[in-house]
Amino acid sequence: MTRRPDTGPGPAPDRGAALDLYRLRAGIYDWQLAPFEALRCLAIDRLALRRGDAVLDVACGTGLSLPLIGRAVGRTGRIVGIEQSPEMIERARERIPAAQGADVTLICSPVESARFETRADAALFHFTHDVLRRPDAVDNVLRHLRPGAVVVASGLKWAPPGPLWPVNFLVLAAALHSVTLLDGLEAPWSLLEARIGPMRVEPTYMEGAYVASGVLPGPRRQRSR
Repeated sequence: MTRRPDTGPGPAPDRGAALDLYRLRAGIYDWQLAPFEALRCLAIDRLALRRGDAVLDVACGTGLSLPLIGRAVGRTGRIVGIEQSPEMIERARERIPAAQGADVTLICSPVESARFETRADAALFHFTHDVLRRPDAVDNVLRHLRPGAVVVASGLKWAPPGPLWPVNFLVLAAALHSVTLLDGLEAPWSLLEARIGPMRVEPTYMEGAYVASGVLPGPRRQRSR
């Protein structure tokens, strides 16, 4: 797969347009994302979570990942969800009881300006393309991770030239309902990769989606059993 080097700022996502978009989508978001539930499960599996881990759920939406993350980290674990849409985060609050007893904190804020004290063991960027294209948002998340933390991004991407190229019509249709910026869809994980080093990229959904996983430099914190 050809990846475009991407380390600096490009076109900026439109925050106002995103707020408007997700205000309209809040009530139907869950069923719109239902066809991609297998992608969510794969992304959370790649986090390799352990009991007691702290996890950043970046742009957490309506909290669809909370039950799966909570099941993995257990009652001694912690989840910090960040979401800028008030309508979406209110729905996420309703899912806190489904987080299997994990300590859940939800922060209504743009990711780049979110403030919290957690130093997390893992971060999930699931269907967060606009966030992944903001260097300041990516940097703010990475500042709140421990050495050895696992970072996973997943979502839509352009299929490469070849027999699967027509898949891009479906990618475009889905993207127009979920992002404000199409720039970077050939390698949405590139800003992350420029900061943490090589990532394992797994194309899926006929190469119209992906899961990219990597690890921050440094030894991962050990846990007593």
